[in-house]
Amino acid sequence: MAITPDRHLLAAAGYQHIKMYDIKSNNANPIVNYDGISKNITSVGFHEDGKWMFTGGEDSSARIWDLRSRNLQCQRVYQVKAAVNCVILHPNQSELIVGDHSGAIHVWDLRTDRNEQLIPEAEAAVLSLSINQDATYMAAINNQGNCYIWSLSSGTTTEPTVLRPRTKLMKAHEKAGLKCLFSPDSCLLATTSADQSIKIWQTSDFTLKSTLKEEPQQRWVWDCAFSEDSQYLVAVSSEGIARLWSLEQEKVVRKYQGHQKALVSLAFRDVQV
Repeated sequence: MAITPDRHLLAAAGYQHIKMYDIKSNNANPIVNYDGISKNITSVGFHEDGKWMFTGGEDSSARIWDLRSRNLQCQRVYQVKAAVNCVILHPNQSELIVGDHSGAIHVWDLRTDRNEQLIPEAEAAVLSLSINQDATYMAAINNQGNCYIWSLSSGTTTEPTVLRPRTKLMKAHEKAGLKCLFSPDSCLLATTSADQSIKIWQTSDFTLKSTLKEEPQQRWVWDCAFSEDSQYLVAVSSEGIARLWSLEQEKVVRKYQGHQKALVSLAFRDVQV
């Protein structure tokens, strides 16, 4: 799921469909319902001006969608050789980073159609990617629980991004890593896992700051999002609970319950007052 930059629409993508909802309306029905996808969609996000959307899916492709009409139009397709697990947009708004099930990471330059590929760990599926807001670091976490960090340079509106290995968090988690995400202030990196924990890393030296786990309920932690001030983290897990964590207190300060099945994705756009 993802919320548009203007906070008006929510995109929810799944098996063979993309649905978009008006957040500000009481209408529970989607205003866009596109079902022309052959397989499961695994990632969705938006360009900062809201004119186009990107997706990735198990059909081994990343796609660019024109949002200027209510009828979704696929403008461009980037095909890879394995199912796409995650796609993110570089803060320069011109490069898509694609992680696939074979362990490859692809950098697709939308300006030139140029693409590069790197494989941090062969045959270890890349399940999540993140770039911090000032575009100095990129993180990738895989199904072996290992997290890789690169330093980024260039990546301007005219020059492609250059990635240089920074560090490896080997066995960051005992089981598959499901999500990695930099905080808005770029000081923290959160990773979540099938080992039922959330780990918070300090980006100054990528050492472990804290491990967040609520016993006995918390199960696989699928997704997370930071508050705009980087003081809180909301996370969702398999037992159907969303938790709001205070990172300073290292404890749950609020729970959101009511779902009957696993929560595997969330969309959150905070506004700092």
